Amino acid sequence: MKTIMPKQIDAADRKWFIVDAKGQTLWRLATQLSVILKGKHKVNFAPHVDNGDYVIVINADKFAVTGKKMTDKIYYRHTGFLWGLKELSLENLLTKKPTRALELAIRGMLPKNKLRKSMISRLKLFSGTEHKYNAQQPEEIKL
Repeated sequence: MKTIMPKQIDAADRKWFIVDAKGQTLWRLATQLSVILKGKHKVNFAPHVDNGDYVIVINADKFAVTGKKMTDKIYYRHTGFLWGLKELSLENLLTKKPTRALELAIRGMLPKNKLRKSMISRLKLFSGTEHKYNAQQPEEIKL
């Protein structure tokens, strides 16, 4: 039996999916969305080929977290200067940038190589229920 090597598909062959994040747990939602962005739900999956689909997430700021993660979960970044370590709790991050927490959760679950940038570019996050991709006729999926 021969091993099949899948080819890179173009943008016209990729599907569009829409997901409502309201009330769903943040990290469970992020794992399921990263599977779609990577293309692991397809039969022609290969880790070195980017054959994932587009994902539109509405209500991206209305997810749920368990326990005391709203106050205890800390996001770190560094300015590049000495003593430039900045920290921000999940609660404060949601007030400043509502969709950033979901984006960071999904970004951390994607491969750490050159394919990550193209995968994360197919993720479209919206904090409300309206989006601008109606022309693509996205399929609604329940996660």
